[in-house]
Amino acid sequence: MGCSRENNEDSGYAGARLIAVADGMGGYAGGEVASSTVIGSLRSLDTDERTDDLVGSLGRAVAEANEKLRIVREERPDLSRMGTTLTAMLWAGTSVALAHIGDSRGYLLRDGELFQITQDHTMDELLKAEAEQSGGTADPAETSRLSHVLYRVLDGRDDREPDLRLREARLGDRYLLCSDGLSGPVDAQTIYEVLTAEAEPAGAVRRLIEIARDNGGPDNITGVVADVVEADHLTEHSGPTTVGAAAQA
Repeated sequence: MGCSRENNEDSGYAGARLIAVADGMGGYAGGEVASSTVIGSLRSLDTDERTDDLVGSLGRAVAEANEKLRIVREERPDLSRMGTTLTAMLWAGTSVALAHIGDSRGYLLRDGELFQITQDHTMDELLKAEAEQSGGTADPAETSRLSHVLYRVLDGRDDREPDLRLREARLGDRYLLCSDGLSGPVDAQTIYEVLTAEAEPAGAVRRLIEIARDNGGPDNITGVVADVVEADHLTEHSGPTTVGAAAQA
């Protein structure tokens, strides 16, 4: 929970093959329903069943989740404004599929460097990209005003396509998926320092959430940290973890 929130509209999932974060929106109950519906739909991907089309499997699962949102909106007119971001990764061996829509983020710590591997679907980023393509510079005042306005989310409507990519997973990689309740109050340098200093994923998550709350915690805060390791190093696996609104669904 954020420091100024009465309910948690975030949902998160961490399993052996699937990790995901969703940040819901749309007023009281709406955001909770949206994020928990999407995370609940994606959980079926976290199995030992292998696929030759990771990106296709993840893309279809996101489309099915969006269809479930459409059905909920039709059944619940009071939730017509609900929607959710989604950042999710699905593993098979050394390949990992990434799906992203909205302004939750994915980071990769590799060989001592931190990379942001997602692009925020916010109006300020869209204006910056358009200005760059035309050889100009976006108005800072305008981009600041639009920094939290999303132009693409999952909300049950048509043409809600996520960014989909196939990436190579390497031993030693560490991934962080998080809602903007973490990436907003915690800058990239601090994220790098915590991910580098904390040996265990759970410790890294706890520390990042502590820092976000210490910096005001204006929104709900959800993070998943995953390390890429050899399968035989998983001496004990307690099963998947679901947090936030999805844990209450």
